[in-house]
Amino acid sequence: GSYILSFNGGRITNCQTKEIIYNKTLPMDCAKPIYDMVLEYKDQGLDLVTYTPDALISGICPNKYTELESRINHMPIIRVDDFLSHIKEAPNKFLITGDSAVISKIQKKIITRFRSYLSVYCSDPFFLEIMPSGIDKAHSLLRLLTSSGLTADEMICCGDGYNDITMIETAGLGVAMANAQPAVLEKADFVTKSNDEDGVLHVINQFMR
Repeated sequence: GSYILSFNGGRITNCQTKEIIYNKTLPMDCAKPIYDMVLEYKDQGLDLVTYTPDALISGICPNKYTELESRINHMPIIRVDDFLSHIKEAPNKFLITGDSAVISKIQKKIITRFRSYLSVYCSDPFFLEIMPSGIDKAHSLLRLLTSSGLTADEMICCGDGYNDITMIETAGLGVAMANAQPAVLEKADFVTKSNDEDGVLHVINQFMR
């Protein structure tokens, strides 16, 4: 009876029926220019990643942050030589991985080039998310709430990354994990235990039971 909001809210799946009830993808014409921009930083260790149902597709060279994304999602990395040919249909997102100083430089360039055509933001200092315009977790959660007859005041959201800030601000109770980024901690109504200490379970026990 639950739902999964994946790709920062770009896709909503009904777990009971397996139906995809919302799906917003990147415009295909942005793939080549983004790939070319990341290639300019190849020597500085950036990688460009997209997703299949079963794997991460690495278009440059996997770095330690690509490997971290692989561990987080329990998905193997497939390194390909021709990244663009492996994009068979419009993807939900691209992920650029690398050291924060280099990520900051390319983020400014991508935002300048694409402006409101894409949503471009960091989930962590080493993860730059390239999303369809207007997509973030708050947007998709409000869409789901509306279809369910619920309101934002009835929602509890827990998060730790920069891309969780909008949903934490939107929720009736916005919760930051103890290990969250400082900017997330500042926006939260409540700080729970860390991810490694079952912080979400602590919220459920305190506010829902």
